[in-house]
Amino acid sequence: MALQKRWILGAAAAVIVAAGAFYVAAGSSAAPQSTFVLLDGTKKTTADLKGKVTLVNFWATSCTTCVGEMPKMVSTYDTYHAKGYEHLAVAMSYDPPDYVVNFTQTRKLPFEVAIDNTGAVAKAWGEVQLTPTSYLVNKKGEIVKRYVGEPDFNELHALIEKLLAES
Repeated sequence: MALQKRWILGAAAAVIVAAGAFYVAAGSSAAPQSTFVLLDGTKKTTADLKGKVTLVNFWATSCTTCVGEMPKMVSTYDTYHAKGYEHLAVAMSYDPPDYVVNFTQTRKLPFEVAIDNTGAVAKAWGEVQLTPTSYLVNKKGEIVKRYVGEPDFNELHALIEKLLAES
């Protein structure tokens, strides 16, 4: 019995170590190469994110959590934009473009909004299906953190400040 408990504890420890290693590896992975089509028809690529701390936020107008967190996203952008922070809101492929445009205009979103018409961007960023899903990208173009659901904004702000301070 003692041997079995030791084996279970050892296996559990190995899983925890492996998960930690995955988290560290995932924390420094390069953002996938993508082209974002903005509402005005211009394009932005993943390479354009380098040099800035950017939150890539996958959302939908039909997602109540997305709609609920948007004022906090705007406040975060307003707080950190002048220091080198960007926000890129990526509307999901199933979101009707006219809904996205209407939402963006009526809420006066101050950051860039893209529409992922084909779903290729969501696929490239890890088969994103749940909204909101957000990725915080550092100045080197590496994904530092992934949030599924509304982020803890105090934690997000602390991480943004840390990343903005890095050279």
